[in-house]
Amino acid sequence: MRILLSLAALLLLATFAPLRLYRDPPVPDEARLWFDPVALDAPIGGLAFLGGWALRSNDRRFGGISAIHVEDGEVLALSDRGVLLGFDLPLRQGARIRIRPLREVPGNPEDKRDRDTEAMAVRGDSIWVAFERRNSVWRYDRGTLRRAGSAAPEPMRDWFSNSGPEAMARLGGDRFLVVSERSRRGARFSEAVLFEGDPTRSSTRLAQIAIRRPQDYRVTDAARLPDGRILLLHRRFSYFEGVSAKLTSLDEKDLKPGGFASVSEVAHFPASLKLDNFEGLSVTREDGRTILWIATDDNFNAVQRTLLLKFALDD
Repeated sequence: MRILLSLAALLLLATFAPLRLYRDPPVPDEARLWFDPVALDAPIGGLAFLGGWALRSNDRRFGGISAIHVEDGEVLALSDRGVLLGFDLPLRQGARIRIRPLREVPGNPEDKRDRDTEAMAVRGDSIWVAFERRNSVWRYDRGTLRRAGSAAPEPMRDWFSNSGPEAMARLGGDRFLVVSERSRRGARFSEAVLFEGDPTRSSTRLAQIAIRRPQDYRVTDAARLPDGRILLLHRRFSYFEGVSAKLTSLDEKDLKPGGFASVSEVAHFPASLKLDNFEGLSVTREDGRTILWIATDDNFNAVQRTLLLKFALDD
């Protein structure tokens, strides 16, 4: 009986401990990247499909992508376990992946709830990261990943702990927009905060805004277009239909303190495409065209995929 009780205790520990604690899993000598092409036959309104890839790696820390930034031939991705992933474009089979966990986080670095990073903005030597369950924004030095600033802005403190800051975009004039996944206002709204400067500085002026979004779709990322419009990526999950997504836009001038901003649909990704969990969005320019990069979150689940999709926006 004592042996059976000991085995039961070990089983419970093995079952529930990983849900709370984060440990760097065993890693190979070098993290490598492999991929398979992904086709997209159905037209997506407002977008031209340029290519897609299902990514995989020999390093177990690869996956769970919640935000991406594409610039100068590099993809910088952020996982929802507080890990930065970097790899080069164009993709090459067996290419090296740069994997760097964040060592400084708001709380216990071994508790996954304190490492739940869902949004990112990048400029020069700085990386801004939003922590969902902590409703805070931290700024890191891009080279050392040391904390350079942090704040838990008052308007974000009552956001739902598991549906807090999900999207962040750097706007014109060094302003920032941070958007929650959902709102206490109901299924058609997301709470947002517009920062007039660095969101990690307590002296930065800010304003609360509500964004009216598609019914039952939650915001997962945001990016600014060269013309000043803001793109929002939305995801919807249904047990009967699966995962679908929408891409919408709003005008930066519609972000008025205390007001409501409505979005316009740019593209719809129906569940029939089976493109998984849309989480990351980045905008670049290429040969005079506006390019959108979209990444999916595999939730570290063997039946889901990490996809990187490339589109041209019909200007």
